[in-house]
Amino acid sequence: MSMIVNRRDLDFVLYEALGLDKILESERYADYDRESLDAMLDLCQIIAENQFLTCASKLDANEPQFVDGKVETISELKDAINAYQEAGLCTSAYDADIGGMQLPWMVDQALNGMFVCANNPAHIYLFLTQGVANMLNVCGSEELKIKYLPNLVEGKWFGTMCLSEPQAGSSLADIRTKAELKPDGSYALSGTKMWISGGEQDITENIIHMVLAKIPGSPPGVKGISLFLVPKNRVNNDGSLGDFNNIALAGLNHKMGCRGTTNCLLNFGESGESIGYLVGEPNQGLSNMFHMMNEARISVGMSAVMTALGGYLYSLDYARNRPQGRPLVNRNPEDAQIMLSEHADIKRMLMTQKAFIEGAQTLMYYCAELIDTKKLSNDHAANQRFDLLLDLLTPICKSWPSEFCLEANKLAIQVLGGYGYTREYPVERLYRDNRLNHIHEGTWGIQGLDILGRKVRMQSGAAVAILREEMEATIDSGIGHSELASFCDQLEEYLKLTEETIFAVGQAEDPSLALANATIFLDAMGHLVIAWMWLKQAVAAVEGKQKGNKTDDAFYDGKVAAMQFFFRYELPKIKPNLTLVGGLDSTCYDLTADQFIGV
Repeated sequence: MSMIVNRRDLDFVLYEALGLDKILESERYADYDRESLDAMLDLCQIIAENQFLTCASKLDANEPQFVDGKVETISELKDAINAYQEAGLCTSAYDADIGGMQLPWMVDQALNGMFVCANNPAHIYLFLTQGVANMLNVCGSEELKIKYLPNLVEGKWFGTMCLSEPQAGSSLADIRTKAELKPDGSYALSGTKMWISGGEQDITENIIHMVLAKIPGSPPGVKGISLFLVPKNRVNNDGSLGDFNNIALAGLNHKMGCRGTTNCLLNFGESGESIGYLVGEPNQGLSNMFHMMNEARISVGMSAVMTALGGYLYSLDYARNRPQGRPLVNRNPEDAQIMLSEHADIKRMLMTQKAFIEGAQTLMYYCAELIDTKKLSNDHAANQRFDLLLDLLTPICKSWPSEFCLEANKLAIQVLGGYGYTREYPVERLYRDNRLNHIHEGTWGIQGLDILGRKVRMQSGAAVAILREEMEATIDSGIGHSELASFCDQLEEYLKLTEETIFAVGQAEDPSLALANATIFLDAMGHLVIAWMWLKQAVAAVEGKQKGNKTDDAFYDGKVAAMQFFFRYELPKIKPNLTLVGGLDSTCYDLTADQFIGV
């Protein structure tokens, strides 16, 4: 049993519940078929298990060190990333015209998901670089792309996102980093950036920072933010490395989890000029950054899913092999103990993990399928539809797994009991690693404000209308199966309740009060969407079983059981929460700071 992937489940989601096979029929992906992709996934599983998984605990216990102004990491981290690079996997996410494999994004997410599950702190360096390269490819000048893009695509150089500052976390309007124009058209940057993952490391010879800064004289707030490419080491016109670019590592932050990923305080221009280059137009930094935000946030959601999957697979294996206690009836101490997995409450905790993880995983691949389908479409109206639906689902993709797959990690610890709380077992580390996902790339609360304040209202509710159409298509496909009919009705009921809540919030006169419970709404709508994903899987499972492959009966039955569990144990929880949101409850909104402590 693998501890990083369930290949049968992955195949089911990609090819039965969703339509990767149809994606592969296109000319764009003519170089690939299921057999070749299976071989690629086989290779990734071997590298992830033999190189990444084996050093995960050591990397956690031996976090990067700040020595003489530089970072030192363990050799096993470099070996793991080198194996990834040598397999050509750094190019998986990119189109062929810039040197990439041009894989469907569904497949890119699947293969990278194994590395995330095996050792997310090691993989974060690769994830960040992918985002930087994609942003440069979309927004950068030809000159910048020629000079910097090939080494990013090949993984020879890594990249970072430098947004936050000590005084400005999520509030980017308040950043102070300056970029002053030089006679040659470059910029001299000065300022401090905080929480920079991968901001310094000893793995690659150069680091390409994407930095948000303000040009003097620009408009105040977010309208005056520009985006700059700032290399750690300057790059000569012939591509060779030049002088150090005066980006000083001021310190490393010591984190709860993901300890193998450096998290840095960086000073730009402190002891000399830090030269940067404008990416895109002046004052368009945030819009340029958000070109890639949908994919980045979906990747964060996938990170949460896969980190939880590691805990689930380990706790499942443990529960199936750990004798503990006897049945509640006829408890004869002379009888053999039963396995943990035979106790009802352990089954509940395992099923909760399965329901959260496999439901969220399907949503991640569904959104990846939307991205792939859009790339194949020349239909403007259809592409607008894909964009609207993806915009609506992205906050859920990012936030719901970050909350509920973290809950799955908590339950994995509980299944192991006292052993789960010790460092000798990986489940506590996986919990700590997963806690990051609710914070970076947009916090939980920001995702709530985004979905309720913007996404459900854009174009007069067009995205919600598209979501209804997609859900109704799944309901229509399931209603004819007698074992699914009541669940189809239940999904329709909660969809209607969600729409009524959105309407009620839209009628509110006070916008601050209307959004006071936005995070509650985000979680509730996430539950609705995950229920939809489970119905989609259940339809595929029922139809798969009808095809008569008896060896898969238990797998398909497990899918239907997980759907039933989610609809019975989880989906009803959204009703009281939607009542709070739609009723504009002001309990939290009315609180004053003094009321928390009575002073």
